[in-house]
Formats: sequence, structure tokens, C-alpha cells
Amino acid sequence: MKKISATLIACNEEEKIGRALKSLQRIADEIIVVDSGSTDRTPEICVKHGGRLIRKEWQGYRRQKQLAADLSGHEWVLSLDADEEISTDLEDEILKWKSTSPEDIDGYFLPRMTFFMGRWIRHTTWYPDYQLRLFRKNSGQWEGLNIHESFRTKGKTASMKGHILHYTYSGISEYLVQLERFSTLAAEDSLARGKKSGLPRLIFSPPLVFLKNFVLKAGFLDGRAGFVVSCLAAVSMFFKLLKTEELRGKNR
Repeated sequence: MKKISATLIACNEEEKIGRALKSLQRIADEIIVVDSGSTDRTPEICVKHGGRLIRKEWQGYRRQKQLAADLSGHEWVLSLDADEEISTDLEDEILKWKSTSPEDIDGYFLPRMTFFMGRWIRHTTWYPDYQLRLFRKNSGQWEGLNIHESFRTKGKTASMKGHILHYTYSGISEYLVQLERFSTLAAEDSLARGKKSGLPRLIFSPPLVFLKNFVLKAGFLDGRAGFVVSCLAAVSMFFKLLKTEELRGKNR
């Protein structure tokens, strides 16, 4: 029977992290939470649900998640964000996997489904948002710069069918607040990778992103929410490109 270390990183997540921790109770053999200075009830909630709380000042998403994996006591790690939970279907699938899984697989991609504007988004580039979240901790490492961190394994991978459920934004206002922060981080990443924006990309990329989400990825099937997601994806691209140019100008 395989044992799993569930890992989370957190800072002031009292409204969401309890749901994530509850969903891990049957499948995790230990829970590790790396907290970067919460001033709310997050630490209390983690301890209440059996989590091992590690306090570490913020070092960035990749480093925080790598630390959580390094501190895990079992070979297999299940990484979950504070605003996510394991669905009952995925829970059952993992429980079965723990006793019947093949030995030559080092990581599993799990589909992620996002709840937004009162419904589950089943189209656009938001779905299926496969994430490598269940892995042998010694088979690879967390990679990435400021955002879009991901675990990279050197070994063979497979996929599961059950979903990670993602409760990312409570509404448009929260999305816009996050947009300011994440567009800056994305611009810093683009600049570090030597990517350019320029006027042509500012003009053409956002509309193309909208069309990709709403038409090619069938966002229209998600109704009004699909239209809004497609618009927000275009806006996010515009701000990332704009801030990339702004940062490049400052560096010059």
C-alpha cells in the first residue's frame, strides 16, 4: 500500500483551506502546510485538520512548493493549493491506486475544473487544466520563475480521470485584484526569458486569445461565464504584454 504526503502552501487562507484539508483526510498519510506568515486563522485550521505546520518566509511559489516536497516523509507527494479540493471521484481513484498502481509510473496528471460565476467551467483553456500533482518526490523537482510553477519529472507519467476542484475567484472583483499582481509577475517572467511584446502583439494577441477561448475551445458552451472567461483571458494577455514593455523600458 503506497503512502502519500499531501503538501500545501498558504498565507491567510482561512476562508478556503479548510475545504482543501477536509478533502485530504481519507487519502493522505500526512499533511504538510508551508505557511508564509499568516495573520488569520490559517495555522489554527491546519492544525485542527492534522496538518504539520512549517513556517517559512515567502520565497516564491516554486521554492515554497519545493520545500514542502522536500519535507515530506513519504515517497509519493500530492500537491494541492489552498483554493482547491479533491473531488470524491478522484478520492476513490487515488484510494484504489494506492494498492493497485503500476510501479513504472513516476507522476500523474490530474484534470482541474474551475468554479466561476456560479458554475463549473468545462470549456475554454481553463478545462481540462491538467496538472502534474501526484508524483514521486525524488523523480524530479518544481520548476518555474514567478508564476506558472510546475513539477517536472524525469520518469514516465500517466493521467487520472477524477478532478481537482478549483475555487479560484469569488467574483469579477477578486479576479481584477489578482490580475494586477499576476500580470506583473507574468511580465517579469517574460522579460527574464527574453520574450518581446511590441505594438503588433499588443494589437493582435488579445483578440486571438479571445477567439481561441470562446470559439476554438468552445467557451460559448459555458454561456455567459464562458464569454467572461474568454474576455478576461484577453485582458490578462493585454496587461502582461503592456507590463512587459513597461519593465523593458525601465531596464533600458
